[in-house]
Amino acid sequence: MHSLLPAGSWTARHRRPRTVALLGAMALTLSACGDGDAPETENTDDDALASATVSDAEGAELGPVDVEETDGGLQISADLSDLEPGYYGFHVHEVGECETDSAAPDDSSDTGDFKSAGGHVGADDSKHPEHAGDLPPLLVTEDGTAELEVTTDRLTEEDLTDEDGAAVMIHSDPDNFANVPERYASDGPDSDTTDTGDAGDRLACGTLE
Repeated sequence: MHSLLPAGSWTARHRRPRTVALLGAMALTLSACGDGDAPETENTDDDALASATVSDAEGAELGPVDVEETDGGLQISADLSDLEPGYYGFHVHEVGECETDSAAPDDSSDTGDFKSAGGHVGADDSKHPEHAGDLPPLLVTEDGTAELEVTTDRLTEEDLTDEDGAAVMIHSDPDNFANVPERYASDGPDSDTTDTGDAGDRLACGTLE
């Protein structure tokens, strides 16, 4: 910007060094920010209704699961790693507790890893795979990662945020969704199949918060 004062005036001679000093200070500030000295901001998903960090029985973190409200219901997104390739049963369980070597809430004799999370959400109202907490299988690729995004209208916000909360669970085996043809079982699927889809042990768990 050109000064309106004569070039040799006192004001012009003394304002120019001050302007240079201010520009220098601004440059130092910008340089400091570029060097990583700027305050860090926490990277959070403000849209998430609930989130969980899934861990296995040894305490190794496998990744996050987020739940968001959408027009079609609740959208569940998983981004996991360090798993063996293959299909795994993937469900929402009725209690937000992921304790290893624990007992089931309704049967103290039923113990094992993550039994504290109880059964599938909605297990008292129907058989598998009609539980509100039943979700599509988790597919782990050859590099040990799994990404899943699904929208369900079976689950509600209350299911996840009630007094005892909820948890996401990865089982050790694929889920057959109780699809057992009569040629294999003339009497139909047994209670293990209609309870969990024969998805096996509880491999990993994350408390939704």
